[in-house]
Amino acid sequence: MNYSEAKEKLEKYGQQQLLRFYDELSEEEAQALLAEINKIDFSVLEGKEKDISTSVFTPLKALTAEEIEKRKDSFFEKGIEAIRQGKLACVLLAGGQGTRLGFDGPKGTLNVGVTKELYLFEMLINNAKEVAAKAGCAFPIYIMTSEKNNAATVRFFNEHNFFGYDKNMIHFFIQEMSPATDYDHKVYLEGKGHVSLSPNGNGGWYRSLRLNGLYDDIKAQGIEWFNVFGVDNGLQKVADPYFLGAVLESGDDLGAKVIKKAFPTEGLGVICYRDGKPSIVEYYDLTDEMLEAKDENGELAYNFGVILNYLFNIEALEKIAGENLPLHIVKKKIPHLDEAGNLIKPEEPNGYKYETLVLDMIEMMDNCLVYEVIREKEFAPIKNLHGVDSLDSARELYAKNNIEL
Repeated sequence: MNYSEAKEKLEKYGQQQLLRFYDELSEEEAQALLAEINKIDFSVLEGKEKDISTSVFTPLKALTAEEIEKRKDSFFEKGIEAIRQGKLACVLLAGGQGTRLGFDGPKGTLNVGVTKELYLFEMLINNAKEVAAKAGCAFPIYIMTSEKNNAATVRFFNEHNFFGYDKNMIHFFIQEMSPATDYDHKVYLEGKGHVSLSPNGNGGWYRSLRLNGLYDDIKAQGIEWFNVFGVDNGLQKVADPYFLGAVLESGDDLGAKVIKKAFPTEGLGVICYRDGKPSIVEYYDLTDEMLEAKDENGELAYNFGVILNYLFNIEALEKIAGENLPLHIVKKKIPHLDEAGNLIKPEEPNGYKYETLVLDMIEMMDNCLVYEVIREKEFAPIKNLHGVDSLDSARELYAKNNIEL
């Protein structure tokens, strides 16, 4: 892209301010800025936020832990055979940094050990190795990083010899970035030759996988299912053959792992039907009526929260590949240059970041198997250093599951 092409693109979206300092840049800096502008999808700024104000919600029943226990042998055999046949790949969402946990590295490099080193990435790979041993074969693991943590993540895996997993089966791809704006939706400059960008949310995993050129190879391998999960829950089961087998037996195109909420207002997205389609409602959008509703057994009707562990059928994903996910526009503190070129580091939110979430992909599918797991065995997210969903609480659960720390 040359200067004239960049100017034309920016004028189309009303973002000409990104060339404000162009004449002050070196040739190398100018080319880097033009390449950045060429790569950015400014149409995201015109996307619509999710609106559920007129939606009708109804409960969606889960396959309970008790029912799973009765059918577990059948589920396991079907799931492990599909893994042996190469039909499953994992997608680990690991684009985040450990800032809230007190360090600047990739979140997956957090050491959760007490008397020895044990990393979040290591725990997840260990979980994958257990399944690979049972199947007698490794399966592909695609790790979504961000521009800010990709080099550190790849280096970390190399330094630790991929934690004993077949390194040829682990692939890294970089999450697409979205521009950050002021409250008038004007994109900020982070430097005179650099646009302010941030990861576009975990809902961008599928689009990013395709943009990174990995999809044709995935299809050529005969992979039919993606197991998608986040990095911060070291207890979750990776490539769970029981989960895969249950989804295969159901005939559904999507599976979602859930846990019973600890209390009605717990901060978990709740899976249900929205206008007749599977959907996830954020806890803060639940009405009093939904919080109090009971099923025929006297149990809470909206009682299952998602834990960010899904199975997606690839053919079903291909049908929605061209559809846009709703935006989540979030107020953030965004460092930027003012009109004079001075770097401003705000102490209060001063603009928007634009994200898509994987939970919004759920209602783009026609059906979903809701699969209950036991909280104490599979749910130990680390969002904070102390308190609820913290390193402290995760370590307590690791110890209860006989994980040596």
